[in-house]
Amino acid sequence: FLHVLIAKSNLQIRKLAQRSNSSVQLSMRRAFGSTSRSLSRKLRIDSVTRLFINGRFSDAHSGKSFPTFNPATGEKLSDVQIANEEDVNRAVKAAGSGFEEWSRMSGAKRGRVLRRAAEILRENNDILAKIETQDQGKCIAESSTVDIVSAADAMEYYGCLAAEGPEGQFIPLENSSFAYTIREPLGIVAGIGAWNYPLQIACWKTAPALACGCSMVFKPSTFTPLTTSLLGLVLNEAGLPPGVFNVVFGSSATGDQLTRHADISKVSFTGSTNTGKKVLQAASETIKNVTMELGGKSPLIIFPDADIDDAVSASMLANFYTQGEICTNGTRIFVHSQIKEEFLKKFVKRTRRLRIGDPSSPETQVGSLIHENHLNSVLDYIQLAQSEGARLCCGGKRFIPEDQRFAKGNFVEPAIFDGCHDEMTFVREEIFGPVAAVLAFDEETEVIHRANNSKYGLAGGVFTNDLTRGHRIAKALECGIVWINNYNVAPLEVPFGGFKQSGIGRECGRAALDHYSQLKSVYVEMNKVECPYE
Repeated sequence: FLHVLIAKSNLQIRKLAQRSNSSVQLSMRRAFGSTSRSLSRKLRIDSVTRLFINGRFSDAHSGKSFPTFNPATGEKLSDVQIANEEDVNRAVKAAGSGFEEWSRMSGAKRGRVLRRAAEILRENNDILAKIETQDQGKCIAESSTVDIVSAADAMEYYGCLAAEGPEGQFIPLENSSFAYTIREPLGIVAGIGAWNYPLQIACWKTAPALACGCSMVFKPSTFTPLTTSLLGLVLNEAGLPPGVFNVVFGSSATGDQLTRHADISKVSFTGSTNTGKKVLQAASETIKNVTMELGGKSPLIIFPDADIDDAVSASMLANFYTQGEICTNGTRIFVHSQIKEEFLKKFVKRTRRLRIGDPSSPETQVGSLIHENHLNSVLDYIQLAQSEGARLCCGGKRFIPEDQRFAKGNFVEPAIFDGCHDEMTFVREEIFGPVAAVLAFDEETEVIHRANNSKYGLAGGVFTNDLTRGHRIAKALECGIVWINNYNVAPLEVPFGGFKQSGIGRECGRAALDHYSQLKSVYVEMNKVECPYE
């Protein structure tokens, strides 16, 4: 009966929030149109990118900066100011003041701000996607349909959940006494982002944190700093109080200052497993909460009853989307020996048709890797795979576009290898580039053992028309995410995160709210206190 009442109450809250949100949106549009033109003009790349602290851009006190470049052209985009310890302290202090105001607001009011931010992101999708493509190197066809869209979805999803807040529990006890639990915001949290999905990752961390009532100090990757600072302007326009969202720039030293800061209650990190270990160690000094989304070397298993064309499509998404720079990528493709040759023939044929080059062209399907050092690392793995005896079926070379504007770009032809075995270095280590290894298998128990034989446990996939087998494989795989008959889809409603050395905690879904809040138990005595002492 209690569950029914709670369900009805939640439904009423959602309807009330929707009505309230509609009236707020109407008044905003009457006052400002849609997004104000002044904001759209501010969403641009400036020659100098400053810190974003306490609701406005602020010069770093360090007096130092680093350049950020377009990976596809080598063109310098901006000089980005570096935060020193004084700047980090300013950002944390502002976040503390912002938290005091933000955490006292009702969840419904916080939700309205987040949902308005989602609208603003969508209204400026094309502007932000263009900047993301210039800064990251990925295709505009991806950034305009996935990156900004997913960022807006995160704001909207957690804006809808904010009114309800993280779930508590009512616990009846004997003699009419009872207890209940409530979840309270952690306080100031730090987000440390990666360079493959800059704005999306910033929103995946910021939206649930703000929905819970936390404030955020965010440090993006030095390779892709631009759209995260613009997120501050978007949140300002949406009505976020000053100090609730702050952005600082810098290298690992800046990240270390955030991780060790005594006033920060949690660190949410996305990046490599090796860096994650350092963050975890530093956070342990003050016993911080941590969420970590780390590396992977995920298996994609294809059985003989699978739709081969669908399996090839998924394999391309699992290896070549965003130039292969995705942590969940299914780079170990286990194909049943009965269909391996047919699968490989179709996989190679379609991969050779991929269009590489100008990321700003809507026709391009493979953009530039993030920087030259990473390009050389990917090429080194391709050379190593050949030296270990794998057979290169296609690609694997540096690609130089005919257009000389992109002669300095970090392009590589997507590579497919056959003749692989599990002990090869490139089969075991994360490459983070467009390099696929195809491996044959014969038995279900065999392929499960081989798929799980990894220090990583982020994701996995299985293709089969036997859904009983699909569920059986999903249960057996030692990873946090499993796709059956698809790959690399990530709806906001579904928790995202890994097992083993692929991470701690979850992003997305309701599960993320638990990682930005803390549980409090309250005991209510309804009787006289029983005491054995006279």
